[in-house]
Amino acid sequence: MDVLLLSRIQFALTAGFHFIFPPLSIGLGIFLIILEYKYIKTKEKMWENLVKFWIKIFALTFAVGVATGVVLEFEFGTNWERYSRFVGDVFGSPLAAEGVFAFFLESTFLGILVFGWNKVSSRTHFISTIMVAFGAHLSGLWILVANSWQQTPAGFHLVGQGLSMRAEIVDFWAMVFNPSTIQRFTHTIFASWTAAAFLFVSVNSYYLLKNRNKVMATKSIKIGATVILITSLLMLMTGHFSSIEVAKYQPTKLAAFEGHWKTGPAGMYLLGWVNDSTEQTYGIAIPGMLSYLVDFDPSTPVKGLKDFAPADRPPVNATFQTYHIMIALGMFFILYGIYAVWISYTKKDYNIPKWFLIISLWAFILPHIAIQLGWVSAEVGRQPWIVYGLLRTKDAYSMVLTSGEIWASLFMFTFIYIVLFILYIYILIKKIKQGPEEVILIKGE
Repeated sequence: MDVLLLSRIQFALTAGFHFIFPPLSIGLGIFLIILEYKYIKTKEKMWENLVKFWIKIFALTFAVGVATGVVLEFEFGTNWERYSRFVGDVFGSPLAAEGVFAFFLESTFLGILVFGWNKVSSRTHFISTIMVAFGAHLSGLWILVANSWQQTPAGFHLVGQGLSMRAEIVDFWAMVFNPSTIQRFTHTIFASWTAAAFLFVSVNSYYLLKNRNKVMATKSIKIGATVILITSLLMLMTGHFSSIEVAKYQPTKLAAFEGHWKTGPAGMYLLGWVNDSTEQTYGIAIPGMLSYLVDFDPSTPVKGLKDFAPADRPPVNATFQTYHIMIALGMFFILYGIYAVWISYTKKDYNIPKWFLIISLWAFILPHIAIQLGWVSAEVGRQPWIVYGLLRTKDAYSMVLTSGEIWASLFMFTFIYIVLFILYIYILIKKIKQGPEEVILIKGE
């Protein structure tokens, strides 16, 4: 393998592994707020125990997320030196803001959250919980500002020539609120809430299957199911707005999403397969649906891939498949949320069907698959550009590296991440099995 391909594989590995943890941190912050608010409002011991339990899960996830995220910043300089030179003046601001305003905010108040339960007032502790959750969301915002700028660059000008060319900010707020920032941020945040909600339901389904913490688990599933339904519907809405933005600013990506080759009204495939070499797409499609989604008119022409030179097209089938599997999972989340809300609000005496609990126990994996696939479809769909329309991926890597050096670091990171993941899962399962302290309710409570 050449240096470029190996660099891309290594970055995909490190970024993909890291991206398991921030969505959980962002989403779990919301649940900490909900649970602690219920404790402050009711003064019930059950809610206190739940908050303390989920703080441990949050802290564990946050720690692993921080450890895996540090690697990415070094990797920009080691593997993507030409890219770093090109975007450095732009990326410096959001990445610095993420460290100064978000990471330190989150980590500082996390100390109060973990160690200050009996040392500060309940109001101070609750404010700390809110600040931790806010810090997690703010961190996500600044990272997505940087990534969104790659998709839809704005607020900059180019200086220099050739290999020394770089982008410089001329309008900070135009850079921050580039055309795709808000849509991508909101969609990612709702996906993060969904991932945390599925974990929340999964853990409590485990307790019901083990005949433990019945009251606590049933009430928790009701909360988690409600969040899943709300956020999965919000993801559908923000995904629609993202499609409109992609149609305007990244037409090749939109065409690849649906394997749309000839300019004209475009359908939306329920499933299919793209043959890049013959420039044909096979499958079952809803005629005119893509045109309707981007313009509310099924007859609106959508640019096809044949309008672009082959060198400017992304890998179409890979983009198509990852995008459609993500959409299918998103629709499953909506159906799951509807049933979960119905079953958790109508079934009394903890009589939730066992088959549903078993599905819920393992379903926490699905949002992570959807998030990873969404990331792949967005990043692969941007190819061959690493900064859309400005810098090609083939021109962005560090040419001083050798394939042997990257192979060595790739094996090292793979080994470390496997060990780290095993430790994370081991500690997570151990804490879940211990569970929150069970509260024995007297009759009539």
